Amino acid sequence: MSESILHALSMAFAMGWEILWPLILGFTLSAVIQAVVSHQEMARLLPDDRPATIAKALALGAASSSCSYAAVAIARSLFRKGADFTAAMAFEMASTNLVVELAIIMLVFLGWQFTLAEFVGAPIMVALLVVLFRLFLNQKLLDEAQEQADEGLIGRMEGHAEMDMSAKGDGTLWQRITSEQGFTAISHYFVMDWASVWMDITGGLIISGALAAWVPAELWQSFFVVDHPLLAKLWGPIVGPLVAVISFVCSVGNIPLAAVLWNGGISFGGAIAFIFADLIILPILNIYRKYYGMKMAAFLFATFYAAMAGAALIVELIFGVLGLVPAQRNARVVDASITWNYTTWLNIVFLILAAVLVWRFFTTGGLAMLRMMNKPAGMGHSH
Repeated sequence: MSESILHALSMAFAMGWEILWPLILGFTLSAVIQAVVSHQEMARLLPDDRPATIAKALALGAASSSCSYAAVAIARSLFRKGADFTAAMAFEMASTNLVVELAIIMLVFLGWQFTLAEFVGAPIMVALLVVLFRLFLNQKLLDEAQEQADEGLIGRMEGHAEMDMSAKGDGTLWQRITSEQGFTAISHYFVMDWASVWMDITGGLIISGALAAWVPAELWQSFFVVDHPLLAKLWGPIVGPLVAVISFVCSVGNIPLAAVLWNGGISFGGAIAFIFADLIILPILNIYRKYYGMKMAAFLFATFYAAMAGAALIVELIFGVLGLVPAQRNARVVDASITWNYTTWLNIVFLILAAVLVWRFFTTGGLAMLRMMNKPAGMGHSH
C-alpha cells in the first residue's frame, strides 16, 4: 500500500516538475496582461449581450486571472456594477478557457491539437451559451439573481476579484509595463494568481498521479467505450463534464487529469469537454447558489453543461473532418525522474524569475494584499 502511494506521489511530482517552467512563464505573461487592463473599465464595456459586447467579454476574460474562483467572483462583481449578466458569464468562461497559462500547459501535456481545439471551442461554447440564455433566461429569474447578488454573500477569492492593481497613467504600453508601477503590478498579479490556484494545481497533480498509477487501462477503456468508436465520440462530451463536476479540480489544475483521461481512452471531444467544465465543479456550483440563488445556480449548471458538451461535440466533428484529432494517445504523463535536461535548466531560469517577482511583491506591500484575498469585497484593497 505504501509503495503504491509513493508511486502515485512520485508521478504527481514528476508531472509538476515537467510543467513548472511553463506555469511560471504563463503566470508571468498573464500578470503582464493584467497589469495594463483595469477592472474598473470592464463593467462599462459589457452593457449588453450583442455580439460585439460578447467579443469584448472574451478579450477581457482572456486578459484576466485563470483562477476559476476569481473568475466567478469577478463576474458577479461586474454584474453588480451594471454589466449584462450574459456578458459577465461570457467573461467568466473566457477567464478559464482562453488565458495564456492554460495554452502553455496544454501544449506541454496534450499537444498543439488540444490547445487549438480549446481556443476554437471556447468561443463556440460561449456562442451556444448566449443562445441558450436568450431562449430560456427570463426576467423574473434574472431579477431574483440580481437581488441575491446584491446581498454580497461571500464565496471565494472575493478580495482578489476586487483588487485592481493595473498600472495607471499615460505613456505607451511598453512604458507602463516597464515602469516601477508596472513592475510592482506584475509582481502582485503573479503572486496573487499563484496563491489563488496552487491548491487546484496541487490537487490536480495528486489526483492525476493516483489515477495514472492505480487505475488499470482496461477500466478506463471500458468506461469510455473505446470498442465502439462512434458511441465513444458521442459519450465523451456527455460524460467529460460530469467527471469534472465530481473531480473538484479547476483552473489549470485539470489539465494533468485531462491527460490521464485522454491516455485512458476518453474521446477527443470528451477531453475538451472535461477541460471546459471547471466552472461547474461542485464547490463552484455552491458558490453560484450563494451568489445568485438556487434557481439560477441550477439554470447555470444546465446551460453551462449543455454549452460545454455541445461545443466539445462540434469540435470533435470539425477536427475529425480536418484530420486534426491525434492518432496516438501519448499525453505527457511521466514517471518520477529528474535529470539535467532542458526542463531542469528552464526550471532553474524561471525559478529565478519567480524569485525576483516574489521579492518585489513582498517589498511593495504584497503581504497585506495576500491576507485580504479571501476577505469580503467591501474589505478589499486596491491601489
